[in-house]
Amino acid sequence: MATTGTSIGTSEKLTGIKFVFRALRHRNYRLFFSGQCLSLIGTWMTIIATSWLVYRLTDSVFLLGIVNFSGRIPSLFLAPFAGALADRWNRQKLLVVTQICSMFQSFSLAVLALTGTINIWHIIFLNVFQGIINAFDMPTRQAFVTDMVENKEDLLNAIALNSSMFNGARLIGPSIAGVLIAAFGEGMCFLIDGISYGAVIIALMAMKIKPKETGQKKNLFLEMKEGFRYVVDFIPVRSIILLLALVSLVGMPYTILMPVVAKKILHGGPNTLGFLMASTGTGALLGALYLASRKSVLGLGRVIVICTCIFGAGLIAFSFSHYLWLSMVLMVFTGFGMMVQLASGNTILQTVVEDSKRARVMSFHGMAFMGMVPIGSLIAGTVADRIGVQNTFILCGLSVITGALLFAANLPAMREKTRPLYIKMNIIQE
Repeated sequence: MATTGTSIGTSEKLTGIKFVFRALRHRNYRLFFSGQCLSLIGTWMTIIATSWLVYRLTDSVFLLGIVNFSGRIPSLFLAPFAGALADRWNRQKLLVVTQICSMFQSFSLAVLALTGTINIWHIIFLNVFQGIINAFDMPTRQAFVTDMVENKEDLLNAIALNSSMFNGARLIGPSIAGVLIAAFGEGMCFLIDGISYGAVIIALMAMKIKPKETGQKKNLFLEMKEGFRYVVDFIPVRSIILLLALVSLVGMPYTILMPVVAKKILHGGPNTLGFLMASTGTGALLGALYLASRKSVLGLGRVIVICTCIFGAGLIAFSFSHYLWLSMVLMVFTGFGMMVQLASGNTILQTVVEDSKRARVMSFHGMAFMGMVPIGSLIAGTVADRIGVQNTFILCGLSVITGALLFAANLPAMREKTRPLYIKMNIIQE
């Protein structure tokens, strides 16, 4: 059980570095954080290695989009079902199962790549398999944060640290992958990724989670419908998820075009791709640390608007760069805006949603994030083939900024709905 009571005092008593990392006071969260730090580095190595392998085998932007599409599209269809199950089942055990399945997927890629038998259809099939795993893993993982960190005052910090961990791995993983791909080939990245899953599996099994009381279970499909109505009717949740869906559709797919930028525009190789992705990770890590230093969820709506605009402007500026150093600088800003927008929305959702519907709400969050990206990747790959990669970046950036302005128009209505909840939670005084 997560440590509670006097051993977890108020965050206001902490200062400096202890305040920034205050969620690590919870034993279960410390275990999760340490295991995930290793595992996510392997995950980012696989992401880079897969992109480079596909482009090396096919020399096709369109197939880059297809592979990305195949790995994410299962979330669009399975996430609501997975979220309803995660609200019913033991989330800790469910996460152990998803990590074991992910380990198997990485080892399968490693065997095929190291033996030289891999082809594009192997990659697509195994990406679909990983996409099915992620459809169950993502809403479960998001809802599991509140199981590990029971104090609401540490929730913002835990989510921010999750993002810093994810983006710290994005900084380290691509750099290692670039070196390994050049020296040993893509298969070595897949092998290390498979091994890295052991760390998070051990951490999950070592946790002691207090069992949560669940009410009388309804029909599964009625619970799915109930979760959908809650998302549609509650304007703060609806607005955040709609913005995320738009950004995921028109903004996030820029990553599938990065191998083309590295090779055709910047005239580099896998190391160049690693530098670009690491720069994005640097910006995202800075954004995560900024959020971790914040004391409260208040003002995050305005932060979302500003950082979404930074993300869009970064994509537009990046389209004009022909120098690696300048592209890396612009990717820092892009990564910062993207991560802060995503994590801020996540934080608001985790703060205001009802505990009984948490996984279902986060499953729709996963649909917006994971489900829209593959459609956007397919569109981005097709559009880039027709109008060029640089014009595609400009179009994506303008669309992201438009979404930010539409979200800003809804902020007054969102504040009206969240204020009573924040008063009830003592986040603000009446």
